Amino acid sequence: MKEWNDHFFDFLVSHAKVYGFIFPSSEIYGGLNAVYDYGPYGIELKNNIKEFWWKTMTILHENIVGIDSSILMRNDIWNASGHVNEFNELLIDNKDSKKRYRPDLLIKEHVEKKFSNHPKKKEDILFRLSQSLKKKDLLDLKILFDELNIFDSISKTKNWTEIRHFNMMFKIKNENKKDLYLRPETAQGIFCNFHNVKKSTRMKIPFGIAQIGKSFRNEIFARKFLFRMREFEQMEMQFFILPEEEKRWYEYWKNVRLKWHLILGDKKNYKLRNHDHLAHYASLGADIEYHFPFGFQEIEGIHSRRDFDLKKHEFFSKKKLRVFESKKNYIPYVIETSLGLDRLFLAIFSSSLKKEELVENRTIRIVLKLPSYLSPVKGAILPLVGKDGLPEIAKKIFDEFKMNHKLIYDQKESIGKLYRRQDAIGTPLCFTVDYKTIETDTVTMRCRDSMKQKRIHIKNISRIIENETGLEKILKKLSDFI
Repeated sequence: MKEWNDHFFDFLVSHAKVYGFIFPSSEIYGGLNAVYDYGPYGIELKNNIKEFWWKTMTILHENIVGIDSSILMRNDIWNASGHVNEFNELLIDNKDSKKRYRPDLLIKEHVEKKFSNHPKKKEDILFRLSQSLKKKDLLDLKILFDELNIFDSISKTKNWTEIRHFNMMFKIKNENKKDLYLRPETAQGIFCNFHNVKKSTRMKIPFGIAQIGKSFRNEIFARKFLFRMREFEQMEMQFFILPEEEKRWYEYWKNVRLKWHLILGDKKNYKLRNHDHLAHYASLGADIEYHFPFGFQEIEGIHSRRDFDLKKHEFFSKKKLRVFESKKNYIPYVIETSLGLDRLFLAIFSSSLKKEELVENRTIRIVLKLPSYLSPVKGAILPLVGKDGLPEIAKKIFDEFKMNHKLIYDQKESIGKLYRRQDAIGTPLCFTVDYKTIETDTVTMRCRDSMKQKRIHIKNISRIIENETGLEKILKKLSDFI
């Protein structure tokens, strides 16, 4: 299995394409870097993940409601939130290779390689780097960059430009020839609709607003498949609270969100990391990190944004965004949970993709052991052979139950190959119509994970699929700790 481990990520990307989960965007024209399309099974899995998160937030929590704000918003919003002036990355260009880099990442990579056996020297350099970044001292950062003699891996030269800021928002032109921005986050649409939601739903503090939506960032280093893209989807919830209850609600959401992730996967693949350096809007912050094929990386952030956003929008818009409740007049604090949908898709996909050696017949199967309630297809209806009336019976069963469950009908290959294909796309249950079906109205049910088979009556197919793949059971489990 060593070769599998060494090349797992490449295999994952290939499997995602071959089996219709993820395609490179604009592929027939050469592709578009860090932009991907979800294929037939990918969009089903993605939608199932969204439904699971949405129901967790808006059904299990009586005081959380949802919205869907627009991607395009007035520039006043991005000025108020600080994105126009503050949403920047550092960059440096090599004049010979014409390639663009983040200088802080180049410094970290250089230090990791050159000073791996000199921990004290490494620590000193990284501390100096962190201080320069904290103070936004670009001059000292460039001096450090030059002192380390960092050269470009392509041109092999040190012919660098000065270090400068690069705003990560995408600009577009509107009909008035004024700049508009594609939103870099979904949160601001929630804050701007705070009073609209509060008044229309008659919500009292504490309450939350959930949203799933596209965001856009002009990433310099977009990479690692779905992990860092220029167009991505977020699942965010902003929870509005009394300022004096900040720590209590922060701890609550940190624990609840970690438990939610642990429902999806192995505990060893997750860890909670408290932030050393907080964003300018936050007073408390932590990341839930997942062990991707390339190491532990952030999958969800939980922050206390305090009253930063509402206060800014109140000041810039000249509209009151404060609350008058229980004889108090205040701007609520906000606890944010922000989850990258594409990153979660990648985490679930990578942890589910398995290569198994079958001892009994010395073969190997590739199986996608997705949580059954997320699987893109819940069940496959398959005829044992393509003759003697078996396809007609199988198609009749498919037509009977397809309105209640996402099913697939297939008869194009031998039953063994049909099973393998369903394994590869993560279908938890297969129901095979054979010659006994004609006599007894029973089919052979095969379970994806165990490969065990048993006969069941046709009338029980729908109930079994619902019991095995429905959301109700997992939502009840989640409700125990919410």
